[in-house]
Amino acid sequence: MPSTLCVRHLGLQPYVPCLQTMRDFTDNRDKDSCDEIWLLQHEPVFTQGQAGKAEHVLEATQVPVVQTDRGGQVTYHGPGQLIAYLLLDLKRLGIGVRQLVTVMEQALQSTLAHWDVQAYAKPDAPGVYVDDAKIASLGLRVRRGCSFHGLALNVAMDLRPFLAINPCGYPGLNMIQLADLQANVTVDEVSQQLLSNLIQQLGYSEVKTLHTSWQASQA
Repeated sequence: MPSTLCVRHLGLQPYVPCLQTMRDFTDNRDKDSCDEIWLLQHEPVFTQGQAGKAEHVLEATQVPVVQTDRGGQVTYHGPGQLIAYLLLDLKRLGIGVRQLVTVMEQALQSTLAHWDVQAYAKPDAPGVYVDDAKIASLGLRVRRGCSFHGLALNVAMDLRPFLAINPCGYPGLNMIQLADLQANVTVDEVSQQLLSNLIQQLGYSEVKTLHTSWQASQA
């Protein structure tokens, strides 16, 4: 059965320190470590997955491109996009990577349905879509039976940087955000709804909010 889930609300964060802390957390955790979900936004950055191809970055911009170790190709993160990093012991949960992908997709669909947005997943292209446009991207890494990285949901952001890449490796893929479909929605509101749906999907019976940031916890 799932153990306690710990949740961190981290606000706006640079990408690289967050990536390193996810790696450190995963490498240093043991069988008794609490699973964690981190909810945050990133400063502007393009991230290139471990199998990413350089040709999917179409033009150089002032936004940095960072190589990372998640699955998938290149994507963009920026303020107004909700990030959820899932640092979970999959062995302890009794689920595999494909099941975790399904959990994330279903939680995203339920979250969007709360605002009367009908979204769907594609079996051949992980993520969540609305009317053939992508609204949420997924990317995971599993090490020692534990997951890190997670999902990115476009809430109310500047979508123009996506024009400088082939999002997730798909030329011409249109990106969309919740604010275009439902006015006056905030990242904080969506964060609360998404977290509730993730908890329901994963089956945790106890949830703790950690009020220290990961910077403080790693000191």
